Amino acid sequence: MHNMEIRYPEADLHCHTTASDGLLTPWELVRNAADLKLKAIGITDHDTISGWDEAEKAGRIFGVDIIKGVELNTDWSGVEVHILGYEIDPRKTVLQEKLRELREARQIRIFKMIKKLQELGIPISKSEVEEGSRGESIGRPHIAQILVEKGIVRSQGEAFDRFLVPGAPAFVPRMKITPEEGIRLIRQGGGVAVLAHPGIHSVEKGLPQWVKAGLQGIEVSHSEHSPAQEIKYKELAKKYGLLMTGGSDFHGEDRKPGVSLGKWGTSYNVVEELKKLAQMQHV
Repeated sequence: MHNMEIRYPEADLHCHTTASDGLLTPWELVRNAADLKLKAIGITDHDTISGWDEAEKAGRIFGVDIIKGVELNTDWSGVEVHILGYEIDPRKTVLQEKLRELREARQIRIFKMIKKLQELGIPISKSEVEEGSRGESIGRPHIAQILVEKGIVRSQGEAFDRFLVPGAPAFVPRMKITPEEGIRLIRQGGGVAVLAHPGIHSVEKGLPQWVKAGLQGIEVSHSEHSPAQEIKYKELAKKYGLLMTGGSDFHGEDRKPGVSLGKWGTSYNVVEELKKLAQMQHV
């Protein structure tokens, strides 16, 4: 008979909360992780660390190890590359200042998109989107949600396809930083820099230059990676001496249908390795 206490993955290191574009508060997310017997979860909201405190309080109560993270959207010759930063030292302010700048740019961009939608005759207001965002990091999913609620589209996917992606009528480009800049910011903040879901845009050709810039890990297990891609990224991790991480990229069922908390991830050994890497930098 199988021991139900032993599960794999033991840790889901890529999760979003209401601090950015997730649907669960940090507290709710941690409680759900405890219900699933996860040993650890990574709080990796976009451009913000504001969910950390609540998550850590919940972690102490529910017995879940909280890996403090952030997700940065970077641009590589017109292709989106996401960099995860783990266990950043909150005493170091360089990254926090940049995150504030990115959040402000994100907000300006979203308001420009709202204006474009209004010009298309769609009844949507800044206040509606702000109320729906709940956290300090506002993004396109918050606009998409309002469009669904108003019956203008049937799903968030349709909202993106019709209005919010490059070439669509309400799209506005975001403030751009390069993967190297993102990696450098995370390292300057005492954190561990990990390439998120490389399989989504097949960005592995950039690995040599990013490793040179200080990349330390690669997300192997992810909800949008096929088994073949997992094998490929394991091999690349070995080749470049990178930590192999994993996570679901959980946002909540309505925001990312079929992406369940804890269904993708890694063993707790990886969490311990990640912490060791961070400790070496917290000097």
